[in-house]
Amino acid sequence: MLVRRIRKWYEATQFLREHIWLGYAFALLTSIGAMYVRVLLSGVLEGFPFITFFVAIVLTAFIFGWRAGALAGALGGVISGYFLLPSDWSLFGSGMSNWIGMGFYIVLVGVILLLTAAMHRGFAEYAQDDRLRRQLNDLLEIRVAERTAELESANQKLRDEAQSRAAAEALVRQMQKMEVVGQLTGGIAHDFNNMLAIIVGSLDMAKKYFQRDPAKASRSIDHALEGATRAAELTARLLAFSRQQPLDPRVVDANKLVSGMSELLTRTLGGNVRMETVLAGGLWRMFADPPQLESAILNLCVNGRDAMPDGGKITLETMNAHLDDVYAAAHAEVRPGQYVAIAVTDTGTGMTAEVLSRAFDPFFTTKKPGQGTGLGLSQVYGFAKQSGGHVKMYSEVGQGTTVKLYLPRYVGEDEPLQHELPMDRQLQGSSSEVILVVEDEDRVRRMSVQLLSDLGYTVIHASDAKQALAMLETGGVAFDLLFTDVVMPDMNGKQLADRVRELRPGAKVLYTTGYTRNAVIHNGMLDRDVSFLPKPFTIQQLATKVRQVLDQKQ
Repeated sequence: MLVRRIRKWYEATQFLREHIWLGYAFALLTSIGAMYVRVLLSGVLEGFPFITFFVAIVLTAFIFGWRAGALAGALGGVISGYFLLPSDWSLFGSGMSNWIGMGFYIVLVGVILLLTAAMHRGFAEYAQDDRLRRQLNDLLEIRVAERTAELESANQKLRDEAQSRAAAEALVRQMQKMEVVGQLTGGIAHDFNNMLAIIVGSLDMAKKYFQRDPAKASRSIDHALEGATRAAELTARLLAFSRQQPLDPRVVDANKLVSGMSELLTRTLGGNVRMETVLAGGLWRMFADPPQLESAILNLCVNGRDAMPDGGKITLETMNAHLDDVYAAAHAEVRPGQYVAIAVTDTGTGMTAEVLSRAFDPFFTTKKPGQGTGLGLSQVYGFAKQSGGHVKMYSEVGQGTTVKLYLPRYVGEDEPLQHELPMDRQLQGSSSEVILVVEDEDRVRRMSVQLLSDLGYTVIHASDAKQALAMLETGGVAFDLLFTDVVMPDMNGKQLADRVRELRPGAKVLYTTGYTRNAVIHNGMLDRDVSFLPKPFTIQQLATKVRQVLDQKQ
């Protein structure tokens, strides 16, 4: 602490030492001052006069250095010899003590000068080191500032490049989206134009031959119906790919479902394809839409058959699966948990990595024109995602392909099974069964009324919900089934059904619509205990669904 303070004092008084004449003047003044003090205290201080000047010597040497201190010492010796010592002091006798005092004085002055010189040299070296250290620090700060500026400039360049890259990636994504939309639109337009050509051409032929050749007219009408059916199937596949098809999920035993499809698959795949089924023991139940699941399995098996032009084997396997957090993190839109997996494996030609990366794209196909629409796998993908599941494909050229369809495990109480109507069940209605049809589209309403009348039902109809409610509230109309469109102005079909059930508790309702986002379908799933018939529908589909709803127990 003391040394630090002395160093600070030394640095503060450095400007005095830069002017040597100040030191010499200080030495003269302090020597004269010491002599003056000696004279004032002559009655007290006697003997060894040299001691009078030690304070002046030390102070001068300490402040101004050894040169000024040496001058102070010389002045002290001269003043002592001329003014304080006897003028006749000799080398012998009593004068000997004066010479000894003079010698002792010279030695002490020399020691003082050596010590102060060493101290000044140390302080000077420290000051020089400190200046050098400050210079180095200043230089380091400059270098750090320069480097910081360089790094900031580099970081700004990186940020600019990142922004440019992000903008470029966004542009590429937008271009890819537009490419997909263009491909999708082109595919839809192509397929629909083909089907419309069949429908329009066939109906023109039927109109032409209606009178002259009824048989040919009937065949033309059959061709038009076939084209319309294909158009409806295409719409359903597009809805499946876009995850917008209305699903009616149920508790499903995958082993029973696969076993029940064996005859259909054998007949569809042909004789040169060997079918093998591996059913897991202790298989969990899944929660899915059974008809859509059957359609997905059929699509996968047909794709496997088409990949084996010379025949081969298709293995249909069920298993329990657990997808962990690591797998879910590596695959988009996959939630970790328990699943029931259905795997379809073929021994076909396999796929390259490029083809595999585009396998689920809509309208992408490696088949020859006319042999496929390119919507089969995209339909399976959309169904899996809409059902809360996952689909994974593995393929190797020359070895074959495996597609695994994961659907969520069902954990809960068993749901009541929905039994299909027996094949020989009479679908015709009775005139005692009254159906109230509510549809805001005139032509669709007339068609529905005509179809239901042809099936034998008594039909009453209304153009909107308000008219239907007025009929019920004022006319006291009795009916057995409300067959209503969902999307209508002012009041939708769900609101109408709720109001009707307030007036007629326990009334049976069958909804229909061609719009997938509506009051009875949420997140792509039908509400519980809702009967639904999607548009467009055939007379057979209408007859089956109406009969099924009417026969339901309250």
